[in-house]
Amino acid sequence: MLNIQNLSFGYTRRKPIFENLSLTLKQGNIYGLLGKNGAGKSSLLRLIGGLLFPTEGSCQFNGIATRTRSVAVLQNIYFLPEEFHTPDISIAEFVNINSPFYPKFNHEQFANYLKEFQLSATDKLSKLSYGQKKKVLIGFGLATNVQLLILDEPTNGLDIPSKSQFRKLIASSFTDEQTIIISTHQVRDLDGLIDNIIILDESTILLNNSIEEIGERLSFKLLAGSDSHHEAIYTEQTLKGTMAVMPNHTQESTKVDLELLFNAVIHNRELLKEIFYPKSFNTQHA
Repeated sequence: MLNIQNLSFGYTRRKPIFENLSLTLKQGNIYGLLGKNGAGKSSLLRLIGGLLFPTEGSCQFNGIATRTRSVAVLQNIYFLPEEFHTPDISIAEFVNINSPFYPKFNHEQFANYLKEFQLSATDKLSKLSYGQKKKVLIGFGLATNVQLLILDEPTNGLDIPSKSQFRKLIASSFTDEQTIIISTHQVRDLDGLIDNIIILDESTILLNNSIEEIGERLSFKLLAGSDSHHEAIYTEQTLKGTMAVMPNHTQESTKVDLELLFNAVIHNRELLKEIFYPKSFNTQHA
């Protein structure tokens, strides 16, 4: 569905954000995009959505370069940025103006989302709180039923019940014909929702693997007092004790802790690369 090949981009020529970046996203998956501030997450999402243009290489959606901003591309991509502006009109007017751009927009579906969020179509967008506006735009995005849904920090501004609603709506509306990319710093909000993790750091993709594969290769556990720390890839002190990310030699089943995983990848990238990409690692270190 989405194929990025040897992509380079920078806001200035002297300081590129990406150089020769390659990435493939498959249909029927929900991807979590994680990275520190300044890692290039939002720029990557805008390149994917056709809002920024690569200086070299390509970003293609269904075989069409997103930079062309063709109808075939735009009617099948919905991008919700972290920062947005809403006009001084009602929700109903907003839908009437924008829904015709998306052939698969489902008005009944959107009405159900408004009901779930306890909002009315007659509500003025300018009178809503930031969190309520975000709910409207999330609901609108889901109702477009586009093939590629891009959400940049979608849970910022949402309270705890609304975050639970967000996860429920994403899970219930998602189909095998779609791909969703969710970029966030609130990794706990993606718990149990995503299929694949992409970790971006210093303009480089350090990890791009499924939750299932991560669980097969790593274990996440609370170390007992007698447990050895020498095999740990990463450890972190908590109120409960020492949490650790370990190589999963015994194929035990543990829940993937996204926050621990992120910290482990950032702090021990070479070892994680050896675990997940041994052929590439051995070639580079031959």
